[in-house]
Amino acid sequence: MKKYQLFTPEKMGSIELQNRIVMAPMTRCRALKHIPTDTMVDYYKQRSNAGLIITEGTSPSPNGLGYARIPGIFSEQQVRHWKQITTAVHDNGGKIIVQLMHSGRISHPLNMPEGTEIFGPSAIKAAGQMWTDQKELQDFVIPEEMNLQDIIHAKTEYVSAAQNALFAGFDGVELHGANGYLLEEFLSPVSNIRTDNYGGSIENRCRFVIEVVTAVAAAIGKEKTGIRLSPYGVASDMPHYPEIDETYDYLSKELNKIGIAYIHLVDHSAMGAPAVPLEIKKTIRKNFENKIILCGGFVKESAEAAIVSGLADAVAFGRPFINNPDLVERFKNDWPLSQNLNADLFYTADEKGYTDYPAYTL
Repeated sequence: MKKYQLFTPEKMGSIELQNRIVMAPMTRCRALKHIPTDTMVDYYKQRSNAGLIITEGTSPSPNGLGYARIPGIFSEQQVRHWKQITTAVHDNGGKIIVQLMHSGRISHPLNMPEGTEIFGPSAIKAAGQMWTDQKELQDFVIPEEMNLQDIIHAKTEYVSAAQNALFAGFDGVELHGANGYLLEEFLSPVSNIRTDNYGGSIENRCRFVIEVVTAVAAAIGKEKTGIRLSPYGVASDMPHYPEIDETYDYLSKELNKIGIAYIHLVDHSAMGAPAVPLEIKKTIRKNFENKIILCGGFVKESAEAAIVSGLADAVAFGRPFINNPDLVERFKNDWPLSQNLNADLFYTADEKGYTDYPAYTL
């Protein structure tokens, strides 16, 4: 019988994984009033057979709550409710880290608490629309360009949220530097047209991301810190630009110097986006000495091949975990995967299409 490396233990920074199957972060919009719920406890507990769970995007700041019903981790109440989730996962033998996602310009005032601002590196409106519970789809708005005080404040919010994550019992933190949210907005010369030390050259455009990663790693430990990147991604109006390869070559070398636990590379080509070229994946693998998680359209055999080749140390699965809460057991036992997946219920507010997918029964 074939022995799969996919099912072998792995150490990611200080986190001991029981297998190399990662549950990818997936926004599910179940956090009513931006506070984790009892239904979310059940959802994550059901999937704690993953080697590592990365939570849905969770805002480090009231200003980062761009979507309806996404959770935050900046208030005492939020931390207390997240603690219930981490306890349930740990009691079931799993490991869980929180993904800190400041949505930046990908937001709408109807989704935002009173007294907040929609920020971006530059006052450039994203193309597209945002769901709001009050008025359904609405156009994005022009963000407020961050001044230096705003930049400093945002960094402190990331650090505070990372510290809150440890209070909440998380095993670590993933910084969301992908999908067109605040960190990636600084990386791209399309969304960042600043002329100060945070714009222009590749080094300047990477500065905010590097400073946030450095500050978070110093606050909670580099061995508990990771980052998600999406070079060549086009989510949230992120067009391609000529210096993509150079940008991520430079950034991955700088992240290696900081010594964080992992880089999580996402490729959305399985959902119709352009593929991330193999060469940039190889460049990042060469530049970065610690762990690499790959994500995007994998099945059991292709995940195993990525690990055997050395391109990845672990592989993240997103949608298969939605309707297969016992995905690891199904892979291990060659049980069929459920094909019953209701996309209309991905972002609704209750347990339907969330915690009611059954485990496999013989």
